[in-house]
Amino acid sequence: MTVTPSLPQPRWLIVVSALIAVLAIAVPAWLVAHAPPVTPVVSRVVRPHRIVPKAELPPVEPITFQNLAPTDAREFNATVPFSTAPNPAARPFRLYGSAEDQARAVDCLAAGVIYEAGDDATGEKAVAQVILNRVRHPAFPNSVCGVVFQGSERKTGCQFTFTCDGAMMRPVRAAAWDRARAIALAALNGEVDKRVGHATHYHTDWVVPYWSASLDKITEIHTHLFFRWTGWWGTPPAFASRYLGAEPNIPQLARLSPAHHSGDAAGTALLAGDGAPLLPGAVAIPKGLEQDENAFLVTLDPALGPEMFPALAAKACGDRPYCKFMAWTSKGTTPTALPVSPVQQRAMSFSYLRDRAFGFEKALWNCAEFKRAETGQCMKSQVSISMAPPPPASFTYDSTPGSALRAIAGATAATPAPPPVVPTRAPLGPDPLTGLRRKTDAKVPMDAVDKPAAAPTPPMTTKAEPARE
Repeated sequence: MTVTPSLPQPRWLIVVSALIAVLAIAVPAWLVAHAPPVTPVVSRVVRPHRIVPKAELPPVEPITFQNLAPTDAREFNATVPFSTAPNPAARPFRLYGSAEDQARAVDCLAAGVIYEAGDDATGEKAVAQVILNRVRHPAFPNSVCGVVFQGSERKTGCQFTFTCDGAMMRPVRAAAWDRARAIALAALNGEVDKRVGHATHYHTDWVVPYWSASLDKITEIHTHLFFRWTGWWGTPPAFASRYLGAEPNIPQLARLSPAHHSGDAAGTALLAGDGAPLLPGAVAIPKGLEQDENAFLVTLDPALGPEMFPALAAKACGDRPYCKFMAWTSKGTTPTALPVSPVQQRAMSFSYLRDRAFGFEKALWNCAEFKRAETGQCMKSQVSISMAPPPPASFTYDSTPGSALRAIAGATAATPAPPPVVPTRAPLGPDPLTGLRRKTDAKVPMDAVDKPAAAPTPPMTTKAEPARE
């Protein structure tokens, strides 16, 4: 057998192979050596550690979260140890007050538990206990509804997120609502969730609120972690506020709770189908404005009596969840576009506002024009506003300090002021146009303080402009 000798490899191929081998080792080594440092999740969390002393009431901050992904949040929350101090149960809560106040308290607490914990009895009971703990703590309102809806008027200030993030627009099944009310009623009449102790805060384990590291973590229920204040404010003696038994009306709950319906019964009854007067067939149904299809500016048909105004408004609004219906008896005073001026507002004869997002629906009459048996159906009285006259078109001044202001004041005084606007009627009752922009009172120019005169110069005449002293 003949063996063929191998051919020698080219020198350049040997060099290239060696270079590739060197780069294969050097590049990864360089990347490892120069890689950015990995910051542990725990190091990225701001940890406040101040313990509020007994002499200082602990602040209740709006909910803000650390900037962490859910997996990182869970990793951090696992590093926060549970408190080893005793976790005594809270005292039983006893509901009292008028029947209306008690009904409001039950429904506020029911809304809190079902929107925060869902239709889960274990979670709902824990949430109910936290809410009642807050009612007894001096850092929070001393009513159930006040605690649940604290800060709900601000998008970032609510204590329970469902009150300001639109969650209440979601429908609640009747059976689930009844179960939530039963849990709320039991908690308000002495049932205690001992697991929660005196917790006043909680959050899910996939978020990290800024306050969580400064409080004592005392228990975990499902995916929720429960906390109490560190120091004296988390001990039983701190929970000494007295429940007053008076609950505010919460319009947002009107859809679920009859106890929180807004407006007077007589006014809303006129808007219902049963017993409401029927519109004559010849009456034209108004159309919404081009600039805002949810707003109506209407001249009332003389054939309609005041009891038919709500039916006309309801017919015009149709199924709109939000509707503002404003009407006048005189076509000359009826505006053609928004905004409505103060003079036109004072002349308004009837208004109707609907906002189903907050369970609000109310009709108001100008009671100077249409007498009503219930004063709650009357518009609020409007005060006449006297406007200051405009500055003169021209005036004469010199270089004397204060001359320009004195000239404006003198020319203005010589110009007769227009007569004040006097309203034709003064309606009573709530303001039907909350949210419309109104003109503020004009400010009358103040005379400048006399200063020592300088050498006079020839007078100059010019158009009015801001004086430069």
